[in-house]
Amino acid sequence: MEKVIKRQTMFLRLDGELDMQTADSVRTTIDTEIDRRGVRTVIINLQKVEFIDSSGLGVLLGRYKKLRDLEGKLKITNVPPHILKIMELSGLPKIIHFYNDEESAYDEGRGA
Repeated sequence: MEKVIKRQTMFLRLDGELDMQTADSVRTTIDTEIDRRGVRTVIINLQKVEFIDSSGLGVLLGRYKKLRDLEGKLKITNVPPHILKIMELSGLPKIIHFYNDEESAYDEGRGA
């Protein structure tokens, strides 16, 4: 997991699996930055994620709801086709914005 923060935006680049074993770590990382540093936009890059289960989907949905309640945003980028298929079955793309890359996700919020 790689984390970069620019102002109130956190870029989180995940790799490997987003499952029951890693979900708590991802949740804690995001929540800490929201609570301590005032992050209001989280951009999660899934390019190197090979597997996601219901725990991983739950972390994404939970962070979406937390940020929404704070008038923030969760954005997901670089989703591999096999991961996107799972997310589509869960309905996440209906509520969370998906982008092709980090730059377009970041620029969208800045009006660029």
